[in-house]
Amino acid sequence: MRGLAPVFSMMALAAAQTPAPPVQFICPMDPDVCSNSPGKCPRCGMALEAGIQEPLKYRLRLDVSPPTVPAGKPVELRFQLVDPRTDQRAVKFELVHEKLFHLFLVSADLSYFVHDHPEAGADGIFRYRTTLPAPGVYRLLADSYPSGGTPQLLPAFLTTAGYDKPISAALTHPAPDLSPKQSENLRVSLRLDPPEPISGKKTMMFFRVEPREGLEPYIGAWGHLLAVSDDLVDCIHEHPMYGNSEPEIQFDVFFPRQASYKVWVQFQRKGVVNTAAFVIPVHEPR
Repeated sequence: MRGLAPVFSMMALAAAQTPAPPVQFICPMDPDVCSNSPGKCPRCGMALEAGIQEPLKYRLRLDVSPPTVPAGKPVELRFQLVDPRTDQRAVKFELVHEKLFHLFLVSADLSYFVHDHPEAGADGIFRYRTTLPAPGVYRLLADSYPSGGTPQLLPAFLTTAGYDKPISAALTHPAPDLSPKQSENLRVSLRLDPPEPISGKKTMMFFRVEPREGLEPYIGAWGHLLAVSDDLVDCIHEHPMYGNSEPEIQFDVFFPRQASYKVWVQFQRKGVVNTAAFVIPVHEPR
């Protein structure tokens, strides 16, 4: 056994001399953005972190006042995120695109869209007052980043009082619509690559906005995109891959399934937020 000692010593020496693998700094919101040194994500502006935690899904607790959820009258939505490790409400959050909480709200027929930002109280509860325009089913998506956790995209449903139809009866299947849109002070046109998106494959979406003069970042990004499938199952929130320095503003999206997706995209020009909507059919691989 003594004869093995030099071998072990050489192995220990070699291990000591082997350089440690470099630390990789990764964006918590855009994990494909990484660097060998600290810095900020060029896409969303968040500080790069040394390694990324495994995804940790929080629970979304939603309370509505009045609890009957009337249509056409003011309601208050209260959001709490519950840490699954402690079963306690999260009270500290990281800024993501200049906000602590992004709320998306769409109607089941995909005719109504809201992107807004509930305010946080000292108790960690986010509150938002709104008026749902018509009876029916609404899909919510809560986007936030609890400190010490991981970024969260948490869905929920709201159904207004007296509406007793199943969700399937509220759904619509809009026809494809890739035509240019005139918004508040921008014309927005869309080009797809590939022209016919395939589920599970990357779809590059190129938005041309005209005029470009006066285009500004909107809450920390050159644009925001929400895609929702026509059966309300999939909700995708993305930010541009490339910004205002390119002729077109590019988003990369992986549509998970064959479905029609309504896509809302938002850009800001001269202080005005422009929202344009498109309907994109996604096919299975042939």
